Amino acid sequence: MNRRIACLIVAGFALAVALRVRMSADTLRQSPANVEILLNGSPVQRYAHAGRWYVEALKGRDYAIRLRNPYPVRVAVALSVDGLNTIDARQTTAADARKWVLGPYETVTISGWQTSTTEARRFEFTTESRSYGQALGKTENLGVISAVFFRERVSNKLDRAEESRDRQQVPPSASAAPKDQRADASADQKADNEYAATGMGQRTAHAVTRVWLDLEDTPAHSVDIRYEFRPQLVRLGILPAPVAADPLRRREGARGFEPGFCPEPR
Repeated sequence: MNRRIACLIVAGFALAVALRVRMSADTLRQSPANVEILLNGSPVQRYAHAGRWYVEALKGRDYAIRLRNPYPVRVAVALSVDGLNTIDARQTTAADARKWVLGPYETVTISGWQTSTTEARRFEFTTESRSYGQALGKTENLGVISAVFFRERVSNKLDRAEESRDRQQVPPSASAAPKDQRADASADQKADNEYAATGMGQRTAHAVTRVWLDLEDTPAHSVDIRYEFRPQLVRLGILPAPVAADPLRRREGARGFEPGFCPEPR
């Protein structure tokens, strides 16, 4: 039997490392309900287009990713941004990636790149030239957020006893990570020749710890979300083109008199 033991981190939930798993695209179910992109703690609007999901990126703004576990067992979620694992920035298959672990029906928010066992750097919408991927020389997959869910294997009593014995050797979980607290970022700047990517924002406290999980061989769920600046979403036909104001038409509608008295400016 091809079994996978997952190990790794995070406070309140955990990260996991999965070993060699066969992955079949036929088993993946695409639904965005369990993965949300957050700005100021609120989900951004998603757009369905040509079989994919899109969100609008706002240049200079921090964002976070909220994961929901829809299952009655723990799950390990391989989460990548721009093709880079959010835990170690490696480019691997979802099966081999380190993973975030959620309890049954748990919801967690990942606000940045995990840079150590105690800190992360916030996700920030930026341009390709200023992206984390560009800094690492890994630019093949800019503009996509992917999450692949693996369920914990339902073990028999012997397996559960062994797993419990293994977990006792793992350091205890740290205190829960602080809630996402972000300052207002700069206003969105639109440029027709710029494409969105994710950079490293401000440092934030985010303690993590290791756990062991025995995961099913096959992914239970997968979500891919593309993000772009508004001009690119317009070019793709996802958002309507802005209607430019016509000064001449405004002037043609001018009138000489209006009823009432002269208002005083504030």
